[in-house]
Amino acid sequence: MDYDPEGGAINVRFLQADNQRANFIVQNFNLETANSLRRVMLAEIPTLAIDVVEVLDNTSVLADEFVCHRLGLIPLSSRGVEDLLYSRDCDCEGYCDNCSVVLTLNAKCTGSEIMKVYARDLVIESNRPNDEVGRPVITDEAGTGSCIVKLRRGQAIHMRCIAKKGIAKEHAKWAPSAAIGFEYDPANKLHHLDYWYEEDPEKEWPKDEERINLDGGPANPDEPFNYDAVPTRFFYDVETVGGLDPDQIVTKGINVLQQKLAGIIHELSGGAGGPDGVDFGGAQSPTLNGGGYGGADGGYTPAGGYGGASSWGGAAGAAQGGTTPYGATPYGQSW
Repeated sequence: MDYDPEGGAINVRFLQADNQRANFIVQNFNLETANSLRRVMLAEIPTLAIDVVEVLDNTSVLADEFVCHRLGLIPLSSRGVEDLLYSRDCDCEGYCDNCSVVLTLNAKCTGSEIMKVYARDLVIESNRPNDEVGRPVITDEAGTGSCIVKLRRGQAIHMRCIAKKGIAKEHAKWAPSAAIGFEYDPANKLHHLDYWYEEDPEKEWPKDEERINLDGGPANPDEPFNYDAVPTRFFYDVETVGGLDPDQIVTKGINVLQQKLAGIIHELSGGAGGPDGVDFGGAQSPTLNGGGYGGADGGYTPAGGYGGASSWGGAAGAAQGGTTPYGATPYGQSW
């Protein structure tokens, strides 16, 4: 999309884009939405990570819990993770091919040299919905991946790892990004920051001149301060751990945010999401054919419950000469 710094439409300008990082500017945005997108990209994009480990053998110097924790932090490819179900949505009792990917780690040191066990030694043994999901991420030049454990002669490790789908809100191991930089006022024109300094803040706080120039240049000290100014230009720097490409993180973040907003709109507009497709008519308690929490037919409670024909109104209240607490005569009595 063409970058239009003066236009009214939302537009994007990429400063850097590769398989590890995406550095871009979003123009004509608002702070609330921009920060919401950042938080969603950090914590609510589904990825795959080892969640359950069955320890079959471990004679290394590391405790089982220590090795299991390291296994959980190994990044796995999450490309095509949407083809997997969340384990809570699956009908299986523990795990199956529809909601998980099973990897096996089996190594034994038989030589005199110390043996290093890497992420490349994880072998996928289950059927997968596609060839990418669940594959250990290996980006180093040696092609080994993360080091899991070191073994001396005679030591062995044999573990069965079950990788499941999740989000970083549940655990940080499901985070798709290593870090997300976020900046909207590089020149501090809005004075949202108070820099701590000893002598001279200009010298003690070096500025990113490139971003300041992209943001319209440095602040003019002779220009009167605009108390109504709001940020409209936002700098993002998305760095991936390798499970998803940076552009996929951004795209999926927008998609998740849209789904969350759509769910709110659905609830507020009273979508047909009740029992038997009943439309509740907006953000209110279901009426169930007028019954409510009582009513003529009792509703959720028997007649004489919390509404309708209750002791405070209706049939019971009429005998005492009143209506409901909101009627002309409170609680069925005249004073």
